[in-house]
Amino acid sequence: MSIAPTLTVERFLQASNVRDLEEMSRLFGTYDGPIGDTGNAFGCFWNKPGSVFGGNSCTKWTEVELRMDLISNILQHRDYQAVSERMVSGAEHPANRVGVDMSFDGGTTVRDVGFTVVQASEGRWLINLIELEKLTGR
Repeated sequence: MSIAPTLTVERFLQASNVRDLEEMSRLFGTYDGPIGDTGNAFGCFWNKPGSVFGGNSCTKWTEVELRMDLISNILQHRDYQAVSERMVSGAEHPANRVGVDMSFDGGTTVRDVGFTVVQASEGRWLINLIELEKLTGR
């Protein structure tokens, strides 16, 4: 397994268990960067041209906080173990799928929960997708 993608998943799971929404938002994102880099209106203007003029708007911190809080609620676990990692074929940017076995209170274990981790433009790895349906049954 690669160290960086797996370490990103581990840090995200640790942050989710203590409900550190800011840390989670720094570890979740796309090739363009972390979802937590919301900036202010001026920052949005420079980061996302057109956002001030009716284009794609920047994500507000309250929306990011709500997303991370929901994910944190779902990921509350007793223990975890990264069990697999593979490159995601056909991805636009370098991406790996890290499989994690997760244990929960009550003795339930869910095997191979997938975390897709992408390499952002500045080189660090960010979680881009979590197979939450394996945990919620939906």
